[in-house]
Amino acid sequence: MPDTTVLLLRHGEVASHRGDVPVTRDGLLHAERVGSALADRFGQPITLLYGGTRRTRETAEAIGRGIGDRSRVQGPVDNFALRNPDMYAAGSRVNMVSSAETLAEQVPDMTAEQADANPWWAHFFSAGDRIGWWLAQTDPPGETSSDLAIRLSRFALSIADPGPLAGRLIVGVTHSPLLRSLLLAHTGRDPGEPGYVTGAHVTVGGDRTLHVDAIDLLAATR
Repeated sequence: MPDTTVLLLRHGEVASHRGDVPVTRDGLLHAERVGSALADRFGQPITLLYGGTRRTRETAEAIGRGIGDRSRVQGPVDNFALRNPDMYAAGSRVNMVSSAETLAEQVPDMTAEQADANPWWAHFFSAGDRIGWWLAQTDPPGETSSDLAIRLSRFALSIADPGPLAGRLIVGVTHSPLLRSLLLAHTGRDPGEPGYVTGAHVTVGGDRTLHVDAIDLLAATR
């Protein structure tokens, strides 16, 4: 069985992480350049996936525009495996955000004061590298880094199953916690915050082993 290639990329540039904000104009142009580089580097048909949020969808759409030849492209399609970590506050699933205010907005009837009174989330908001701080937590209110690495590894392995994705390049647009978790698990090192529209190059071998390393499709063109 031939190798299967999966590229997992961070979304494009955003002005903040206060909620599900759009990608900036410069971020969309950057994603289009990545799409063009991707089309030049890989010859097979491409399936575009995204991880549930506006910023991942807009990035995937821009990558598709950059690829140019729409006959090569399937999607973008929302993919559950690429969603942000499943975190919880006061009984509600929440996304990782940068302030008590934006956490409270995700929980019915919660106030910012109540959100800030939660010790775990208060530490998260105040951390200089919030995702780096979370990576080291073994008992967060939700998924751990190890949980995410397992989720993504199983997702990547499933792409090699017999089915409609056989022979296609899979490009998934996701979020930094997933990328950092996957790279940490497979390389033994946290790479820090990945650049926008960079991430992980995953190869599923014919024997269903995974090889993961970092990728920046524009690095050779700068």
